Amino acid sequence: MKRRTIVAIASCVTLLSALAAGVARAADWPEHTIRWIVPFGAGGANDLIARAAAEAVSRRLGQPVIIENKPGAGAILGADVVARAKPDGYTWLIGAAGVVTNSMIQAKMPYKDSDLVPVGMIADAPSVIVVNPSVPANNLKEFIAWAKTQGKGIDWSTAGSGSTPHFVAEMVREDGVNVNIIPFKSGSEGVTAVLTGTVPVTSEASIVVLPNVKAGKLKALATTYKKRITAYDQLPTAKEQGFANVEIGHWAGLFAPKGVPQPILDRMAKELEAAVRSPEFRDKMVPAGIEPEPGTTADFVAFITAERDRLGRLAKKANMRADQ
Repeated sequence: MKRRTIVAIASCVTLLSALAAGVARAADWPEHTIRWIVPFGAGGANDLIARAAAEAVSRRLGQPVIIENKPGAGAILGADVVARAKPDGYTWLIGAAGVVTNSMIQAKMPYKDSDLVPVGMIADAPSVIVVNPSVPANNLKEFIAWAKTQGKGIDWSTAGSGSTPHFVAEMVREDGVNVNIIPFKSGSEGVTAVLTGTVPVTSEASIVVLPNVKAGKLKALATTYKKRITAYDQLPTAKEQGFANVEIGHWAGLFAPKGVPQPILDRMAKELEAAVRSPEFRDKMVPAGIEPEPGTTADFVAFITAERDRLGRLAKKANMRADQ
């Protein structure tokens, strides 16, 4: 037998052995604690969604699913931890819009978009456009009409360049409003600016602003979600008010590092979808103003693809760049 043939056979045997070992590991998964990395601080919408989903998935998998908060750099720091993680099915990312938008506005990224694999959508904390009570508008249509009369434009607080509030502001700009973007370090700081009257308007996640709306400290003009918020259904959507282009949410979904064996991805996606569909998960989320978003991996991939195209065009048009 020629040496070349012997080497080829040996290579095939090695490859088959590796594949067999990978299949065996996938069949035994999970054997110990799983980490879900939340790229934001504790207490926000992403964190709340992650903890409720982790508890439900943990029961289904029979292993602990723990949350690790790794905030920083517009969620890039936490995402990078997962992108660089060993693809063994024990480290996952609770991603948000930044997974889609960061590469659009950053000059350099520590990882590629393709290094994070979509697994499944979890939930959406609908975005709500809110104003200081002194603003003479009670809905989005009235606000836009009023804003157009302000010669110097309207200041709009955001959670930084490329954040969901920034995209909402740019969507409103498309309806003829002169918007001045006022970036803050976080959404809570942006909301505080509106509460104090420093800035007249912003948009933020439902769980952040609705308590202040109910207390009369803010006026809600519209939700930018695809439908009315279940826990606050008196608030119409932007689309219902004639602004179909103003649509985005504070969503959370699960991602894996590239290279995780497909059987593990499929198992996690299956258990995640079942968990999100459960009455227990819904009962925790809906009263807080959060909408469960169960679906398949294919559904999530389609959503990510569409958002990357839609928001990419808007980011380019607005010349969005990372904060300096």
